[in-house]
Amino acid sequence: MTERAVEQLDVGVVGEYLEGVIDGFKRLKEAKKFADGQSNPTLLLTADSGKYVLRRQPPGDLLPSAHQVDREYRVIAALADTDVPVPRAYHLCEDRSIIGSKFYVMSFEDGRILWEPALPELPSNADRAAFYDEMNRVLAALHSVDVEAVGLSDFGRPGSYFERQTNRWVKQYRASETEKIEAMDALIDWLAENMPADDGVVSLIHGDYRLDNMIFHKTENRVIAVLDWELSTLGHPLADLAYQCMQLRLPGGEGQLRGLMGVDRAAIGIPSEEEYVAAYCRRRGLSGVPNWGFYLAFSAFRLAAIVQGVYKRGLDGNASSEKAMQFGKIVPVLSQIALDWTKER
Repeated sequence: MTERAVEQLDVGVVGEYLEGVIDGFKRLKEAKKFADGQSNPTLLLTADSGKYVLRRQPPGDLLPSAHQVDREYRVIAALADTDVPVPRAYHLCEDRSIIGSKFYVMSFEDGRILWEPALPELPSNADRAAFYDEMNRVLAALHSVDVEAVGLSDFGRPGSYFERQTNRWVKQYRASETEKIEAMDALIDWLAENMPADDGVVSLIHGDYRLDNMIFHKTENRVIAVLDWELSTLGHPLADLAYQCMQLRLPGGEGQLRGLMGVDRAAIGIPSEEEYVAAYCRRRGLSGVPNWGFYLAFSAFRLAAIVQGVYKRGLDGNASSEKAMQFGKIVPVLSQIALDWTKER
């Protein structure tokens, strides 16, 4: 299947199908792919009954356990009545004959998606502080969800999260490896040798919790929807916290990386990492976070493995975005930065 086929669905076929499975859906007029997004192609559907969003698997051969849009749909549907803002889940289609792959349809949430962690679009330091506090609040709310009550008690394997995830992403990385990167190999060895003991803490986690995976209200400093649940599972909540903080530590001008390295946060109203972690701990009733260096290094390793997969799909011609080819130079940068973080406690 070509990239053109991904972007241009058969509006007649898809429209007729959706009219039969979504209440009130009327006459699909256009399906247009969003420019951003590197994993599952996402399209804006415009119909007489309004706007919707379709998420589908990419074409071509897929890595094991990747691009599970059915899991995305399940978690969005499960969180509908919780304190975690999500789009409305309309329909999951597992019949590949409709468009050539699994897909689901959710509501279109009309708000703001901001990409730069310094938040230059916002008018004041108070607004920037409020945005970060809102992200913190939503993250704590996510980790407080009663997974049994929302029907997600079997959404992942409990216990030994970091060990299992490290093993999984090593396999994914090796499957998409295109050249030997000494820093990445050293990082993989360090993680195996410094794995913390499992403390038994389990929650629903997002897996890719960051600024641009959230839609904010157009005029209020409030999240109206958290997006991109592809990597969500039952796991350790500190993985999400460290992942977000890891991204804020990264350089701001290195390829596709967007971070706050070298930025005077206080001068623009953004909390320090210590303040952000402390706010999360207060909301979750925690006294602190031991082994912080490990969680940061793990997060960078995992992101590097994900980025390597995107780059490999770009080489194979199966990527969701043309930007995939720019990702090749990021993995060495990430892995070297992560090695520096291994010295932290």
